[in-house]
Amino acid sequence: MAQETIVRLLDDIDGKPADETVSFSLDGVPYEIDLRSKNADKLRKVFAPYVEKGRKAGARRTGRGGRGRTAHNRERAADIRGWAKEHGISINDRGRIPAEIVQAYEAKDPGRAKNPGAKVPQTKFQAASR
Repeated sequence: MAQETIVRLLDDIDGKPADETVSFSLDGVPYEIDLRSKNADKLRKVFAPYVEKGRKAGARRTGRGGRGRTAHNRERAADIRGWAKEHGISINDRGRIPAEIVQAYEAKDPGRAKNPGAKVPQTKFQAASR
């Protein structure tokens, strides 16, 4: 059975269809808001005098540093997940990959992974989408 999921962004101010997601930061806290063009323009006009007088700040570094996901990391994660599934190791489709599974993958030894073949609990969303 084929499924099609449609995501419609709605303007967070007036509920009409949104044209874009606007990102901004205030007091070191990043925000995103979905807006249609009219409301995005209003927001930019409100910020304009502050942006004009302000200065661009470099990215803030917090505790762990910048360890963003790269295409290489995503490809490696996909390879590990595929290998684990081929060897009957339960692994979620998203999220952090447990260290013992990564170690088993690197050693090419499925026996190193905990609970091979154990069932991964379904989320409510996964159960509803079936």
